[in-house]
Amino acid sequence: MENAEVFVGRPQRLLAGYGACAVAGCLWGMGFFLGKIVLAEMSVAHMVLYRFWFACVPLLFVVRRTGFSRREWQLLLLASFLGIPVQYLVQFQGLALTTVSHAALMVGTMPVILAIGACMFAHERLDKTGWLALAGSTSGVAMIVLSSRHASASAHGPTLAGDVLVVLSLLIALAWVLLNKFLMQVHSPLQVTAYGLLSGMLMLSVWVLLRDGAPPVHGVSPHAWAALLASGLLCNTSAMFLWNWGIAHVPASRAGVFLNIEPALGSFLGIRLMGETLSPLAWVGGGLILVAAVAITLGGRAAE
Repeated sequence: MENAEVFVGRPQRLLAGYGACAVAGCLWGMGFFLGKIVLAEMSVAHMVLYRFWFACVPLLFVVRRTGFSRREWQLLLLASFLGIPVQYLVQFQGLALTTVSHAALMVGTMPVILAIGACMFAHERLDKTGWLALAGSTSGVAMIVLSSRHASASAHGPTLAGDVLVVLSLLIALAWVLLNKFLMQVHSPLQVTAYGLLSGMLMLSVWVLLRDGAPPVHGVSPHAWAALLASGLLCNTSAMFLWNWGIAHVPASRAGVFLNIEPALGSFLGIRLMGETLSPLAWVGGGLILVAAVAITLGGRAAE
């Protein structure tokens, strides 16, 4: 398999990579809205299982034999285990134990975690523009989340356990991102995504079916089935491929700023869903995220 092209001196590749990461962030941002629809009718484990079952159907038509070495298979399986059954079950369990605002605020810290992790473990460099963009976008997410006004009181308040689980899932996601980026130095993003999703889905299926039994089939509304299908095909298959393709062509530390689109869009959809209003502070926060994305795409230098 042809090595992934280096991104130094390739502005078109950089722009395309950043664009792919931005679209992935938008698709992931829909997950909160779609997940809320499904969680009203089934458990966290069964929702995640259905989501990945739907996500893996189109991959069966694109996966092909690839030349993973024994070590690469070990890394792929480790990344799949951490990035799918562990990360998703931990994160959605955390979301079930805390408030949407707290969970979204925790997710907004992911770009900083990713930037620090990429600098520590992937030996990437982030200049002043990159760090300022990360700080500005994370501040924008905080403004959007903290400015929201709920139309009705939440069923329960935030809990330390829920917040800790969400943060723990972000640390797990960091390992998934860095392991995938290493594999994509040799193999195509499509094959890494396909094999990663399929192997992770098999691990998830074994765990959920043994622990929670078969997921419900009858009594699930058409709206829930549509939300499951959309979340699987858009929030998992499409978003993961676009993200993996993007970070194969740009530094992971810089791509991390686009992860802030997820909690920003998730908060906006939550406001629309719950009848909340978007305050001036939230508009300022959204502007910070947009400015940060433009600055890191056009103004910063690529890491070596």
